[in-house]
Amino acid sequence: MDSYSLASSSWDKEEITAIQRVIDSNMFSMGKEVQNFEKAFSEFTGSKYSVMVNSGSSANLLAVAALFYKKNNPLKRGDEVIVPAVSWSTTYYPLYQYGLKLKFVDIDINTLNYDLDALKSSLTDKTRMIVAVNLLGNPNCFDSINSLMKERNIILIEDNCESMGAKYKGKQAGTFGTMGTFSTFFSHHISTMEGGVINTDDEELYHILLSLRAHGWTRNLPKENLVTGMKSDNPFEESFKFVLPGYNVRPVEMSGAIGIEQLKKLPKFIKERRENAKYFLKQIKEISFLRYQQEIEESSWFGFAIILNKNSPVSRNELVKILIEKNIDCRPIVAGNFAKNDVIKYFDYEIHQDLKNSDYIDKNGFFVGNHQFNIKSEIDLLIRTLKEIDNR
Repeated sequence: MDSYSLASSSWDKEEITAIQRVIDSNMFSMGKEVQNFEKAFSEFTGSKYSVMVNSGSSANLLAVAALFYKKNNPLKRGDEVIVPAVSWSTTYYPLYQYGLKLKFVDIDINTLNYDLDALKSSLTDKTRMIVAVNLLGNPNCFDSINSLMKERNIILIEDNCESMGAKYKGKQAGTFGTMGTFSTFFSHHISTMEGGVINTDDEELYHILLSLRAHGWTRNLPKENLVTGMKSDNPFEESFKFVLPGYNVRPVEMSGAIGIEQLKKLPKFIKERRENAKYFLKQIKEISFLRYQQEIEESSWFGFAIILNKNSPVSRNELVKILIEKNIDCRPIVAGNFAKNDVIKYFDYEIHQDLKNSDYIDKNGFFVGNHQFNIKSEIDLLIRTLKEIDNR
């Protein structure tokens, strides 16, 4: 039976061998495999430091938390943070959990990243941070964002959990901000069971992240570090010494070992995703009642976002029903307009101007999957189904 799944396993014999290597070592908690993955990930992205954690959501949590413990000019509760109205829930939750004020800004209907005019008008003297979310593989226009931030005391962090391997003007997405976060969940560009990474070039933030990741203790810090200064030479004394109110979001050795093998394959995975995207974009242009996400520079094409035009002969609900009947998996565009979710009653927030584009894709948008192998036949199934509707 023809079908089009949302995601698929990217593992092969190399990942199974890596798992067995960890089993044979009898060392399962965070150790040398995680360290080797972090080193390889830094080399891939061009960042000085990488810290692996147990999920992309935890990566976002630690990135926000770390900014509160910088010695100079740290974030403070009540500071204003600009966020796009369309993203995943755990883009926003750490901001709420650390008492920051969220300002929701509309997206561009074509790129699904920030509406740059709305972003420009949202900035005030109170703005302390911008969270740039690279949505569904698509990097933001960082030249424009950096220009808006020029001569302002504004921190930029990137939620790059959906966009590993994307590039803006030759530079890896997730490396434009003070920190960038990544996810290695099953459906993402590489998979390590569960997992996430934070990248930074800031050594102080790197040391803070190392402590926050594991209980807020000093054990994983270098002897000379920017959190405590100089550690003692007494390992017993340092074993349970706590200096920051941290978490336990450590990854396991299996995830690190798998990540090493997955990173070797990532360039090929990205190449296949981009080839699939070329084919998808060529075919989808034949469908008159739809639009699709427009690429900024080099997307890594997490999936293919599709939006119904106002002249669509079917509603989204009707179309989704048809797709399901044809065994074509689909989902909303991330969480749609997140400001419409009940959970924000707990937030300190405001909505900048209106969120008309976010509202529109919330009601009229969906996405289908992309994969790390050739999916022309799956795309053909989708296009045939859409053409049947278009030709009614």
